[in-house]
Amino acid sequence: MKMSDLIADVILDMFDDKTPTVQIQRNDLAAQLGCVPSQINYVITSRFTPEQGYRIESRRGGGGYILITRAASKENALLSLINSIGNAIDERNAKIHLYNLSYQGLISDKAEKMMLAVISDSNFRGVEPEIKNQIRANQLKQMLIAYIN
Repeated sequence: MKMSDLIADVILDMFDDKTPTVQIQRNDLAAQLGCVPSQINYVITSRFTPEQGYRIESRRGGGGYILITRAASKENALLSLINSIGNAIDERNAKIHLYNLSYQGLISDKAEKMMLAVISDSNFRGVEPEIKNQIRANQLKQMLIAYIN
């Protein structure tokens, strides 16, 4: 298992149904996991984003901490992502979003595989890049809306 996956798992395990916010001491968590504090920052900034339904607050200094608050529901997290996609998205970024949704349990593995098949570049042979990215964004949004419903 990669260190970034381990860090994300540890942070996700801190959440429970009653606690939508966790407080992390970056240096303490890094020491506990045997990594450098910048790896904690990387995981937080890449896997706990507003698009994935998280809000991050931090306090710097000796007693500094990082507060991670997750959306109140899966639906809110998915809606946050839908609203952040914009008018176009390339295959790489769409895949990253779907991987993160599946990893966090917001969509099923089967739904992830089906959505990945739909957004694949192989479905857009001969289509201009900016147009295929617009179509892909619309498809991804519609699939996520359908998943919510």
